Amino acid sequence: MTDGTMTRETEAKALLTTGAAAQTQARTVRLGAVGTSSIAWRRVLPTVVRTPGLRLTAVAGRTASKAEEFAERFGCAAEEDAEALLARPDIDAVYISTPTGLHHRFTEQALRAGKHVLVEKPMGVDAAEARALCALAAEGGLVLRENVMFPHHPQHAHVRGLMESGRLGRPASFRAEFCIPPLPEDDIRYDAALGGGALLDLGVYPLRAASLLLGPGLEVAGATLRVRPEDGLDLSGQVLLVSPSGVLAELSFGFEHAYASAYTVWGDRARVTVTRAFTPPPAHQPLVVLEEQNREERLHLPAADQLQTLLQEFAEQVRRGGAGPEESAVRAEAVAAMELVDAVRATARHVPVPHHPYDAPARPGHASSPASDRHARPSDVPPPPSNPPGRPSTAPREHRP
Repeated sequence: MTDGTMTRETEAKALLTTGAAAQTQARTVRLGAVGTSSIAWRRVLPTVVRTPGLRLTAVAGRTASKAEEFAERFGCAAEEDAEALLARPDIDAVYISTPTGLHHRFTEQALRAGKHVLVEKPMGVDAAEARALCALAAEGGLVLRENVMFPHHPQHAHVRGLMESGRLGRPASFRAEFCIPPLPEDDIRYDAALGGGALLDLGVYPLRAASLLLGPGLEVAGATLRVRPEDGLDLSGQVLLVSPSGVLAELSFGFEHAYASAYTVWGDRARVTVTRAFTPPPAHQPLVVLEEQNREERLHLPAADQLQTLLQEFAEQVRRGGAGPEESAVRAEAVAAMELVDAVRATARHVPVPHHPYDAPARPGHASSPASDRHARPSDVPPPPSNPPGRPSTAPREHRP
C-alpha cells in the first residue's frame, strides 16, 4: 500500500466518522452529487459529510474513474452518469457542480426526476433559463437553491444592522469588487461555450451584494466589459447601478487583477467596509471597519462557516418541501439576479483587450497547474489547494472563482 493510498484511506475514515456523528436529526436528507468539480472535491462535499441532517449517497461524473475517486474519498456510491443517479430512489436532493453552461440542463433533469436541487451559481446563463427552472420547481413543489454562500455569513447582517440603526447616516454610494489573478490557459472559465467569463463567475457576487444591501429595483446606469477579441469572452468588467433611492453602486470584477473581495457602504455620517466579503474561510474572523469623522472602529466578528449554514438551511427546506412564500421569494430573487446580469450584458460597452492567461510552470506529471480550476480533475487538486511556485496566491477562496 502506498503512502498516497494510506493518506486517502485515513482521510476517508475521518470524513466518514465525522459525518456519521453528525447525523442526529430525525430525517436525514439523502444527497446525490452530479459533477466532479474542484469546488465539490475540496469544499462542498467535505462540508456535506460533516453537516448534521445530510448524507451523501452517490456521485456521478464525466467518467466512471472520476466518480469512483470521489466515492472512495467520501464513502458513497459511484454512478456511471447523471441519469443513473437521478433514477435512485434513495436520493432526495441533488447537488450540481457541472460547468455553468450545463447547469440548466442537469437542473432541469433533476427537477423532472422529482429531486430537490442545490446548483452552483448561477443556475443558468441568463434570466430565461433561471425563469424556466424556477417555474418547473414551483410546479413540482420542489426546493431549488443556488450555492451562493456569502449571504449566509452573519457579517452582512451586521452591516445591515449598522445601516438600519442610522450609524452610517443616509447611504449615498456602494462599492464592491471581486477580482482574481489570471487563470491557467486551459481553465474552463475561459471556455465561452460552457458558460465561461468573468461576469457569470465573479460579477454575480458584487451584483448580489448590491441587491442584498440596497434592496430590489436596481437599474444598470452603465457597464464596461474587457473582452477577448476572438470570441468576446468577458475577462473583467465594471458596472454602475442606481437604486430606487438614488444610491450609486460601483462594481468591479474580473480575472485580471490582484485578489480583492470587499465592499464599502458610504453614508453621510460614516462608511463601513467588509474586508473579506465573499469568500471568508470557515475559521476566518471577519474584520469590519467603521470609519466616522474623527474615529475608526475595527470590529472583529466571530468566525462562521457560510457554506455549512447554507447546507443546513437547504436541508431544512427540503424537509419542509418546496411550497410556500419563502420558496417563492427565493425563486423570485434568483430570477431578478439574472435579469440584472442580462441588463449588464445589454448595456455594456465592449473593450477588446489582449488575453494574458497565467502560464504556470508545469508540475511533475501534470501539463499545467489547475490549482484554481474548479472543474479540474480531483487528483490534480489535493485538499487544501496550493499555489505553484511563483504564482500569485488567489487564496483565500472557498468557491470556484
